[in-house]
Amino acid sequence: MSDPEAAKQEVRQRVWALLEQERAARFPGARGRIPNFAGAEQAAAELTHLPEWESARVVKANPDSPQLPVRSRVLANGKLLYMAVPKLTEERPFVRLDPGSLTELPRRAAAKDRALRLGDPVAVSEMQRVDLVVCGTVAVNRDGVRIGKGGGFSDIEFGLLVETGLVDERTTIATTVHDLQVLDEELPETEHDFRVDVIVTPHEVIRVPKPKRSPGILWDHLAEDKIAAIPALASRR
Repeated sequence: MSDPEAAKQEVRQRVWALLEQERAARFPGARGRIPNFAGAEQAAAELTHLPEWESARVVKANPDSPQLPVRSRVLANGKLLYMAVPKLTEERPFVRLDPGSLTELPRRAAAKDRALRLGDPVAVSEMQRVDLVVCGTVAVNRDGVRIGKGGGFSDIEFGLLVETGLVDERTTIATTVHDLQVLDEELPETEHDFRVDVIVTPHEVIRVPKPKRSPGILWDHLAEDKIAAIPALASRR
């Protein structure tokens, strides 16, 4: 594929338009973001029925709106939650929320802005090994190839955790999406992309036959200005 980034953007535009056309996108809309989809609560509920959820003690989840029900259930189920600081702009690029020390209801504490205020900022070196990663997705196929919103931050977060041994072959990677976001087609993929192990929709659980892990941070795939803007990367150079 001569230009995978252009191909990814074409898929994003197509899926965003489809979600809007079918009235499956909720506030604040689909375009330019991980789309908040109708049925996000049901998909989160389906995720909690999986054995990987039951056995997980530490969960990392993305801060986007469609995964709010997941983050809320993490805390309600007494699991430790890590959430990335948007764009990884802080020296400590994650926040840790321990349900045992929270004084607010899980749903309120799990809201992005509230979680950033309530959570304890942590560096990668201060984190525990992660049992379950839940990532946001714009489009995904049944081989687990996912396309995010285009910033590349999920790949960087994942790469940092892989390099430090906090995510390994025992860690399950899942995503919750609307059924319309699951595409029966080949999707563009690059070396730094990771695949999900499990796709959960409001109506289906899809287990991926051939999981793929990122090898870590691929420095030659990152522009110097992006490295400089992310302290956790700049400090490793």
